[in-house]
Amino acid sequence: MKEELKKSLRTYGALLLLGVTGVPLGAAVGLIEALFCRLLLKVTAIRVAHLFWCLPFLAMAGLVIVAVNQKFGGRGKGGMSLIFDVAYEEETELPLRMIPLAMLSTALTHLFGGSAGREGVAVQIGAVFSYFAGKKLPFKNAPGIFLVTGMAAGFAGMFGTPIAAVIFAVEVLAAGEMRYEALLPAFTASFSASAVASLLGIHKENLAVHISESLTPFLLVRLITLGIIFGITGGLFAWCLKHTKKYLGEKIKNPLVRVFSIGVILSILFLLLYRGRYCGFGTNLVEAVFHGEKVYAYDWALKFILTILTLSAGFQGGEVTPLFTIGATLGAVLGNLFGIPVELSAALGYAAVFGGGTNTLLAPIFIGGEIFGYDYLPYFFIVCTAAYVFNRNSSIYSRQKLTKYSC
Repeated sequence: MKEELKKSLRTYGALLLLGVTGVPLGAAVGLIEALFCRLLLKVTAIRVAHLFWCLPFLAMAGLVIVAVNQKFGGRGKGGMSLIFDVAYEEETELPLRMIPLAMLSTALTHLFGGSAGREGVAVQIGAVFSYFAGKKLPFKNAPGIFLVTGMAAGFAGMFGTPIAAVIFAVEVLAAGEMRYEALLPAFTASFSASAVASLLGIHKENLAVHISESLTPFLLVRLITLGIIFGITGGLFAWCLKHTKKYLGEKIKNPLVRVFSIGVILSILFLLLYRGRYCGFGTNLVEAVFHGEKVYAYDWALKFILTILTLSAGFQGGEVTPLFTIGATLGAVLGNLFGIPVELSAALGYAAVFGGGTNTLLAPIFIGGEIFGYDYLPYFFIVCTAAYVFNRNSSIYSRQKLTKYSC
């Protein structure tokens, strides 16, 4: 009896210590994320102010990105794929140089007009930093636990959604499974990172929806239909990204030639298509949707295509923010067609296309709640569940283990 009690006390003590350790780790990650976010906001402001000076140099920026990563990246060139491999214990090292290289590459992509996000880099920063720290700490399975902890902190520090960040980190590594052993340190690190980033001026998007809509059987059918469309869209994005990278890699084998040639094409397209409307994160399009500004029926499709071309060419950045944009703009279009308030359908698309692209269920539901308000949680649950079922196990993370049910 005494031995069992001692064992239980040791277990609970270790869990509490893990949770406490998550606080300073999260704070450190939040600090890095805040600096990174400020850097991206600064280069975005420069690009917007001097678009015609920046866009012509996108191809040259691509050369710098690829050349620097080839010379100094080493195994770190794997990015999120390497993080997944380390999580599965197929690799054992995450080089610290991944952090500055990813930050520099993403900043250059956004300065010169590429269509990309920031989440992938944010999660990498958190994962690499926390994994490195975890290897120095005297916990059982510490590196793996702190890898997930860092992913949560990175997501929360960048997006300001700590609950969704925790769930995303424990859910994303294997579709249909959760890394529960990392839940407590991920929780404390996520809230710590979000708090530090907020203190430094990095806040979540304020896109609250104020619509009263009763959940009738007819609305339920329309919501499920929306979810199916959003899930297919997110899954299609992941599929197209994977196969476009493969196709371009086979057709243009030299990565320097590939990024330069496609960079030239992208520069022309970005200039011709509403003078940079589809450059960067796409938050300008999301703001247009929720502030009642002009949204074109094809905004989502052009953002979809241009993001895939940007990332497939060799430019750096995340996929999640563009997925938010694609979902919100597609939702705005479908809202009019389905007779659902545009703000509500755009909010549902924002979350569900993200879920369809990342092959996650719970994270997009809570993203919706944290960004748009928990009053709409039942709607997010319905739409994101349908999206998860119909995304056909596709994911922007090529190394994600696919364990969920598939027909």
